[in-house]
Amino acid sequence: MNAPTTNSPWLEQRERGSRSATRFMTWFALRGGRRVASLLLYPICAYFVLFSPRMRRASRQYLALALGRRPRLTDLWRHYFTFATTVLDRVYFVDGRFADFDIETRGLELLRRTLAKGRGCLLLGAHLGSFELLRTLAIEDELSVNAVMYEENAANITEAMNAQLDPVIRKRIIVSGEFDTMLRIAECLSRGELVGMLGDRSAGSDKTVTCRFFGRDAVFPQGPLRLALCLRVPVYLVAGLYEGGKHYVIHLEPFCEEPSAERAEPTAWTREWAQRYAERLEHFCRLAPYNWFNFYDFWSGSPR
Repeated sequence: MNAPTTNSPWLEQRERGSRSATRFMTWFALRGGRRVASLLLYPICAYFVLFSPRMRRASRQYLALALGRRPRLTDLWRHYFTFATTVLDRVYFVDGRFADFDIETRGLELLRRTLAKGRGCLLLGAHLGSFELLRTLAIEDELSVNAVMYEENAANITEAMNAQLDPVIRKRIIVSGEFDTMLRIAECLSRGELVGMLGDRSAGSDKTVTCRFFGRDAVFPQGPLRLALCLRVPVYLVAGLYEGGKHYVIHLEPFCEEPSAERAEPTAWTREWAQRYAERLEHFCRLAPYNWFNFYDFWSGSPR
């Protein structure tokens, strides 16, 4: 896994807000509580709706496809506010306050059966809902969960969040693009642990594959699926969808139980399963359309 370069659209978006402002927001959220902190989301969302035309265009483009109609201003607002809410809730999840939320997990028993075979498992997610909810599997369900993260694109938020983490939990974060990233992933899986990673954004030199997504061509990274094929580990899809209030639903879905391909056909295998991933991702987008958090032109990429 090479470090990303800046020829990916999402990498070109600079993080808004200073490091000190992010730290203040984190401090305020923890001290003031969710109800009070939520009030700050209104002016923040209003600012982005009014003064971020690129994000606004991306939101309209996606919502038109997911909703099957022309999005209204209220749809854009709900899209932004859902994203802002999950970012706020991430503060509490990192702080271990899962008991303050109503979190439902679907498909956990199937995952347990897979792990009972003594094999590790790759949890493949997307920028859809809250990926931070993977921590509930470790805390509430006593599973060994590791997460692969790319930290540079949102360095201020990541730094503020990681400062709250228990050192034991911090050790389970695998930073993408480091020299030992692949080795750490392989070691975790060999111990029968879970490794969560996102599969919807390509970064820099990553090899990609073009799939049909909402009836249009979109570029997806080959890396996660190539990794599963190389290590012969089962893959589950994961989506932590926000449903309003304090309610989240974690969907765990068996995806590829036995990754295998003829030596000469790994590319064809990867292309087939990437398309299946895109189709399931589209399903979850339609199920919870305002949970899609790729605020850039997702269909503008070119294969590499």
